[in-house]
Amino acid sequence: MTRKKVKLAYISNDSARKATYKKRKKGLMKKVNELSTLCGIQTCAIIYSPYESQPEVWPSPVGVQRVLLKFKEMSEMDQSKKMVNQESYLRQRIAKANEQLKKQSKDNREKEMTQVMLQTLTGKGLHSLNMMDLDDLGWLIEQKLKDIHKKVDALNKASDSQESSATTMGTPEAAVKSGVNLQLQAERSGLDANVDIMQRQQWIMDMMNPEENVGFDGDHEMMLPFGDNNHNGLWSNAFFAWDK
Repeated sequence: MTRKKVKLAYISNDSARKATYKKRKKGLMKKVNELSTLCGIQTCAIIYSPYESQPEVWPSPVGVQRVLLKFKEMSEMDQSKKMVNQESYLRQRIAKANEQLKKQSKDNREKEMTQVMLQTLTGKGLHSLNMMDLDDLGWLIEQKLKDIHKKVDALNKASDSQESSATTMGTPEAAVKSGVNLQLQAERSGLDANVDIMQRQQWIMDMMNPEENVGFDGDHEMMLPFGDNNHNGLWSNAFFAWDK
């Protein structure tokens, strides 16, 4: 069940007014204490009432005097900068409510003119509109056109930036030429690899038939194909690269 909103007006009944005073005074002291504890600031409260002979103070008479002394040390301009009474507080609330009402009225009017604009697109005439409605409708159309132009400009800028980035990456002809060069290099590398394999196969065949290419003529040592007597030929370099 929701709480009933209390009407902000003087309570004429004495007993009800006294009960409300005690209840609200307790809540006010609690809020002042919480504000001082949570935010670490110096606060005080002084309450005069017809129901008590002495004023109610918080946190203590000494604490109240300390806060009041600090307040009096300020200049008059600083003292009254954020000071409000009931009248000024109500004026601020009324001004804020008027601003909210003005903003809401403007939003409602814009929605109303948007509805009229959409109806005109379906073929409805403007004969029922007065001069004020036509002025508001013209203003709304101008705002919509400005928004459209802004979006078009943003899209054009984005397209230009993409084209410039594509240009920096190279023209299509240069990209095709680069791809052809890479393909030729790959084919040349593959051809070199095939020749190398064929040479190795030939070396293996020569080793299997030493009498054809390698001999033991007298005291001569066996000669490895394309190598020297120190075994620094292509054989060791090609197949045992880790022995370098």
